[in-house]
Amino acid sequence: MADQHYQYQQHQMHQQQSQQPRSHKVVKAATAATAGGSLLVLSGLTLAGTVIALTVATPLLVIFSPVLVPAAITVFLIMSGFLASGGFSVAAVTVLSWIYRYVTGRHPPGADQLDHARMKLSSKAREMKDRAEQYGQQHF
Repeated sequence: MADQHYQYQQHQMHQQQSQQPRSHKVVKAATAATAGGSLLVLSGLTLAGTVIALTVATPLLVIFSPVLVPAAITVFLIMSGFLASGGFSVAAVTVLSWIYRYVTGRHPPGADQLDHARMKLSSKAREMKDRAEQYGQQHF
């Protein structure tokens, strides 16, 4: 069934192409040849320019590589340091603003979880203190 549908579409397309005047076909072919040829010429010019630039730049890169490679590494490390410093600064300001909102009672996100953990920890500490007192009274 799908094969018959495909054949029908191919037949329709062939009829449409055969109904077009010969001048339209010639114009389409000329346009395609012009576009393809100009793109081929541009790609050739790009390749030639790349080869020439590489030929000119290679001796310079070889001569200056003892300077350029350490300089590139240094620039990379400096930029990484600045980016990391900025990221840590943003994180620190965020944490400090959260702490300020928590202390002033503005109830920042996650404050309930922190209060719950604090109460659970204090109850466990109280329980361990009571157990230690009981153990001390029994054995001494």
